[in-house]
Amino acid sequence: MSVAGILDRSQRDLVTPEGVDLRLVLADVGERAAAFLLDMAIMAGILIAMTLLAIGAGIAANFRSAEFIGSIWLLVWFFLRNFYFMAFELSPRVATPGKRAQGLRVAARNGGPLTAEAIFARNAMREIEVFLPLSFAFGAGGGVDSWIAIAGLVWSGIFLFFPLFNRDRLRVGDLVAGTWVVHAPRKVLDVDLAATPTDFEIVFTTAALDAYGIKELSVLEDVLRRSDPDTMKAVAARIRNKIGFVGNVPDAAFLRAYYKGLRGRLEGRLLFGRRRKDKYDTV
Repeated sequence: MSVAGILDRSQRDLVTPEGVDLRLVLADVGERAAAFLLDMAIMAGILIAMTLLAIGAGIAANFRSAEFIGSIWLLVWFFLRNFYFMAFELSPRVATPGKRAQGLRVAARNGGPLTAEAIFARNAMREIEVFLPLSFAFGAGGGVDSWIAIAGLVWSGIFLFFPLFNRDRLRVGDLVAGTWVVHAPRKVLDVDLAATPTDFEIVFTTAALDAYGIKELSVLEDVLRRSDPDTMKAVAARIRNKIGFVGNVPDAAFLRAYYKGLRGRLEGRLLFGRRRKDKYDTV
C-alpha cells in the first residue's frame, strides 16, 4: 500500500460544534503501545524511587518493618494505578508523558471538548482491560489458581489486540468514553491564505461563491498549500468551468482569489446561522 493510502486510512475529517473543519490523524497501534510502555516505565521508576525513599526513611528512624515498606509500596502503586493516567489527561495537554513523547493526545470523537467524565470512563476501563487480569496472571503461585492466571492472560490478550480489529484503532475504554487517540497538532501555524496579498483582485458574484461549500474550501486550501502546478491547473479549470469565469488570470492567483472570496462568503453566512457543508447542500 502507498504512503498516501496509509495516510488516507489514518485521517478523519471532523467538524466541531463551532463549525471548525478539522483533519485528524489517528495514532496507530504501535505508537499507542509505545506510549503505554513508556508510561509504565515511568510508573515503575516512581514506584522504585518511593520504595527506596521509604527504606531510607525507615533506616534513618531505626524502623525496618517489612510491613511498613510493603504498605508504602501498595499505597504508591494504588495512586499510580488509579490517578496517573487521569491526572495527566485532565491537564491542558490531554496526554500522559508517554503520549506526549509519541506526539499523541486524547480527543473526543464528537469534536466537542473532552470531559472529565469521559476521561474517568476510559481510565476506569483500563482497570478491567489491563491491571485486574494482569494481577491474576502474575499472582500465580501466590494463592491464585494457575487456571485463573491463564484466564487473566487470555483476557488481557483479547483487550490488547482489540484495536487491531476496528478501523479507528479504539480500545474498549475509547468505545465506552467516546474518545480516540490522535496526533497532537503542530504548534507552528500556517500562513493565513486569505490574508496573503495577490497580484489580481477579482470580484466574484454571489452565485459564483455559492457554488461550493465548506468541504470544497478545505480541499482548495490543501491544494494551495501543496502548490502542485498540475493539481492547481486542474482545479482552476474545474472551478472556472463551473462558475463560468472568463479571464486571463494565472491559475495560482485565480485560486487564491476564489479561496479568499469563498471563505469570506461562508464566514458571513455562518454569522447568520447558515452553513453550507458542500456543493450539494441547498441551504
